[in-house]
Amino acid sequence: MAMKKIEIMDTTLRDGEQTSSVSFSALEKLTIAKLLLEELKVDRIEIASARVSEGELQAVKDVTNWAKDNGYLNTVEVLTFVDKGVSIDWMLEAGAKVQNLLTKGSLNHLTHQLKKTSNQHFKEISEVTQLAKDKSIETNIYLEDWSNGMRNSKDYVFEFLEFLSTQPIKRIMLPDTLGVITPKESYDFVKEIKDNYPNLHFDFHAHNDYDLGVANVMEALKAGADGLHLTINGMGERAGNAPMSSTIAVINDFMPEIEVGVNEKGLYTLSKMVETFSGVMIPANKPVIGANVFTQTAGIHADGDNKKNLYFSDLLPERFGRTRKYALGKSSGKANIQKNLQELGLQLDDDDLRKVTQRIIELGDKKQVVTKEDLPYIISDVLDYTYEEKVKVNSYVLTHSKGLKPSTTVSITINNETFEENASGDGQFDAFMNAIKSIFKKKKMVLPGLIDYAVRIPPGSHSDALCETIITWKNPEKEFKTRGLDSDQTVSAIKATEKMLNIIIN
Repeated sequence: MAMKKIEIMDTTLRDGEQTSSVSFSALEKLTIAKLLLEELKVDRIEIASARVSEGELQAVKDVTNWAKDNGYLNTVEVLTFVDKGVSIDWMLEAGAKVQNLLTKGSLNHLTHQLKKTSNQHFKEISEVTQLAKDKSIETNIYLEDWSNGMRNSKDYVFEFLEFLSTQPIKRIMLPDTLGVITPKESYDFVKEIKDNYPNLHFDFHAHNDYDLGVANVMEALKAGADGLHLTINGMGERAGNAPMSSTIAVINDFMPEIEVGVNEKGLYTLSKMVETFSGVMIPANKPVIGANVFTQTAGIHADGDNKKNLYFSDLLPERFGRTRKYALGKSSGKANIQKNLQELGLQLDDDDLRKVTQRIIELGDKKQVVTKEDLPYIISDVLDYTYEEKVKVNSYVLTHSKGLKPSTTVSITINNETFEENASGDGQFDAFMNAIKSIFKKKKMVLPGLIDYAVRIPPGSHSDALCETIITWKNPEKEFKTRGLDSDQTVSAIKATEKMLNIIIN
């Protein structure tokens, strides 16, 4: 089957910047532009709207200067307007060579926004495109609100296309400006246009207001579209544009007749950079680039992956520079945990694995997330508990109020005898220790001294689930340490203390 090469134009730096509250600095625009062209290898980039601001002008100058030196100048595009050449002058100052001229693709916009006839609009467009040609600027044409034009004023759209077929332009760009058409309409509209003008180049520009952006892109390609407009992370006005990552994956996996030059391995890195620069966070469940999309949570899935990769699909994380992960939580089974242990180079026997699995499930029941980096801490905490439990902290109430000393009420059982005590202290843990001291004093027992107290979280962990407190104790015979693990620092210290109490009782 002969493959059709499709142009991919990224408009993150123009349409994507219309995302609410997003504004890229000149340096950020230059950095993203370089990565789009050199690493992701898109065919074209749209980087700005003309006449916006002095800062935008400088940003475009920075990009065009770099592009000219590196052979990319004709791939850098700027949105312009039918404004008697004002945008052309702006482009000349900015050093840009390709304009994407915004025109009216529906009779509704033409009549109510411009308040002009089609002939008046066409005449002004002709003047601008001729001026651009005279200034050695290449022209592409946006038909704004084209999708509604095809729905409600098709005769006007085809009158417009007939006019454009006589003009010195390279591409005609068909935007679903309001993100309102369906996949069937995307196919029907684009096919009707391509059937009538097979020799013209048409780009399809999808918005995602109904979450149909990728589906509409697929149908437009089937109908014969020659190019696509996409954005990193699906950024754009309102609900955004068709996302680069999902669209490229879909084309590569489900449309063998279509060829694109985008480098899949560069998608994730660039997505994370745009996330950082824009401040717009990538949803965890965002296809291809979200934090969770290559994470197996259910233990049965990890078990299946161990048995001939039963839960793998063509959407492999390695394609996008990522790795598969196996989440740890209340749905985890031994297979999930073993996968994570393998990555850490650790092995446990069946009995120890059962204990660790139970501890992870307990954390999951508290809606706490456990990461691979947490595992060594959990193992240390669980397997360190080798003695008979003779002391149990049954319950406690920790209070801390402004202007009052922290206080604690504690209930503990020592050798099947239950005690309750209340005490205050300089902090919640100090109050807890004072209550324990009072109970042990009644039993004529002396607690070891606390000589060091350290708190840490797993290195590299992004989880708020675990905090490890390591307390060093000293009695007349020896110095020893106990560990406690919990999401709350004070609770983890209490668990470390409970271990200490069992050690001295045993």
